Amino acid sequence: MQYQIQKLNNISKKESRKILGLMSGTSLDGLDMALCEISGHGKETQLTLLEFETYGYGEVFKNEVRSVFSTQMVNLEKLCMLNSWVAREHASIINAQIKKWGIDKSEIDLIASHGQTIYHAPKRQHQQNEFENSTLQIGDGDHIAHHTGIITISDFRQKHVAAGGEGAPLAAYGDYILFADKKVDRILINIGGISNLTYIPADAEFESIVCTDIGPGNVLIDGWVKENFSPLKYDVDGKIAASGEVQKALLDAMMNDPFLKMAFPKTTGPELFNKQWLEKIISEHGIVINKNEDVVATLTAFTATLLTSAIQEFATSEKACEVYISGGGVHNKIMMDTIQTNLPKIKISTTASISINPDAKEAILFALLANELVSGDGSCFGKGSKNAPNVGMGKVSFAG
Repeated sequence: MQYQIQKLNNISKKESRKILGLMSGTSLDGLDMALCEISGHGKETQLTLLEFETYGYGEVFKNEVRSVFSTQMVNLEKLCMLNSWVAREHASIINAQIKKWGIDKSEIDLIASHGQTIYHAPKRQHQQNEFENSTLQIGDGDHIAHHTGIITISDFRQKHVAAGGEGAPLAAYGDYILFADKKVDRILINIGGISNLTYIPADAEFESIVCTDIGPGNVLIDGWVKENFSPLKYDVDGKIAASGEVQKALLDAMMNDPFLKMAFPKTTGPELFNKQWLEKIISEHGIVINKNEDVVATLTAFTATLLTSAIQEFATSEKACEVYISGGGVHNKIMMDTIQTNLPKIKISTTASISINPDAKEAILFALLANELVSGDGSCFGKGSKNAPNVGMGKVSFAG
């Protein structure tokens, strides 16, 4: 057997594996790195988060990615070059972080890299009959593997699309493994650039869960803050929102977007919810902006309202339901307080209360997906569903 395949086979048979999960989201804040020790697979998975760090991207990195990010017209030469450049930048960050942690590279079995999404085009968005769902992430796994010397699993979303899914959200798989409970319904929400939700009924089979994007999370808030409150990159602790007033006319206009009226499950991205979308609403409805703080307050209320509505759709009064939130939005006090105020009978917690760092959760997810690809037997996710097919996701890049 070729030695690289033999090495992967040996990793699959280990009692436990150390997997470095990577996540770089649409907010372009930085690279999340979650070093996990994982044993077992499927419902028998046991996971320990050994280390976690977010490496903040510099302006050069952000500007290069933004040149091809969520836009229909791009320079193909630039896109081609960035695919490998992003990977090499990530490899450099990984190498430095492993050294900082004082860990020998030989201890890490796998890297699980999400890559950097630059365009998400589900059919519901592009509406071209001859084409199906599409999504594109850059940051090639071969370059990461070569420059770190560690086998890399990457490009997870393509198999999901190939099997009929929309390529997002992938949280269903990790949420089911980590959080399914025999006695109580659970809702897991991640508030990143885009917000998503996983609903797991008590003692449910995988086919019964619902995983869906909800709508904007932090993307609109961050964009407005960056443009109008420089050098701030986001609304720290929701302090700007707290100093403004919600403009009802703007909030009502945003809530009327057709995507928000579509039934779950669905997916979206900054291709729809962006600066141009917001400016068009303001212009078409003749909304007068008195203070930039008011826009931040309104955008924060918008996200909180969407999340509240989504939770209410699944958390019925007849059954107990636990709600756990992760992602950058958990640090926005105004948003979290608004959700709790809107849902006084439901306790809203972060995933920290169930022993998962809310900032690390998405990076952990990709470590779990890599573990399932390498050591799973496919039984955990049953027959799957159209939105969450039972497939092994990820492409293997050997280091040699």
